[in-house]
Amino acid sequence: MTEPDPVLARRAMAARAASLGRRAGYSLFALAIGLFIVGFAVELSPGLVRAIVSCLAVGSVLLAPSIILGYSVKAAEREDREQGLA
Repeated sequence: MTEPDPVLARRAMAARAASLGRRAGYSLFALAIGLFIVGFAVELSPGLVRAIVSCLAVGSVLLAPSIILGYSVKAAEREDREQGLA
């Protein structure tokens, strides 16, 4: 029985982390939009504004590196296919 390739294992772990980060980031953006709609319909209180801005800030912090990491994993897999390694 052969051991799994450590590079492929780390790449799979990076792909899972990127997927989770994108999912969390986009979910926080959706929550911010939902909170804004609720605040616009009812009353846009300072606490609600803080929650909206916090969701947007944390979502951006999670989303930006996750997108970059996801593209890097896809590029590495594409390069492996082009070189005939996978």
